[in-house]
Amino acid sequence: MITAVTGTVFIAAGAFWLSFTSLADLAARSGIGRGQAWAWPLIVDGIIVVATVAVVALAGHKAAWYPWALLIGGATVSVTANALHAVVAADADVPGVLAASVAAVPPVVLLAITHLTVILTRATPATEPEVVPVRLPATQAGELAPVSVTASTSADESTVPVADRRARGRELREAGWSNKRIARELGVHASTVGRWFSGTHLPDTTNPDIGRDVADAEEAS
Repeated sequence: MITAVTGTVFIAAGAFWLSFTSLADLAARSGIGRGQAWAWPLIVDGIIVVATVAVVALAGHKAAWYPWALLIGGATVSVTANALHAVVAADADVPGVLAASVAAVPPVVLLAITHLTVILTRATPATEPEVVPVRLPATQAGELAPVSVTASTSADESTVPVADRRARGRELREAGWSNKRIARELGVHASTVGRWFSGTHLPDTTNPDIGRDVADAEEAS
């Protein structure tokens, strides 16, 4: 990443310098004093750099049309002016089309490389999965024990015991929660919650061994 950013910065600097000198000379030939001619390319090519950064920063926003307009306008003026300078300053034996094509390369490269530099500098590494706290019944004193379930493992029902999820689901059901909402809370499918509360799938709470057998069977499925 560092090598790529460093390379783009050097290329952008070279393209800016070539375009700058051409536009400054064109401004001087057009009647602007030598002492002020440097400001004209700074304005033209400066718009390209600033507008490119703004376009990337405002990507997806409605206001992005304005920096896009500035970018297109600045790039058009820069490419055209560099081409005109080449036609005016080139030797007589050099075709005007060739001179204009060569002179148009620096501003085009400046536009492309500036955009690439901004994208590289804004790239961020992948973030860790978000940890979502889930309150589940503890095995003692009837208290709720916190259990951390990441977003990437919410679909893996094996991370939380079936009996604990069912007990928590029963509490939420008694509080008036819907099956879908309970499923989202506990990270299970809504049909699983439905089976918990159907008369044919509820475990026999009077016999702990039967309850464990049913829980193990549902966990295996």
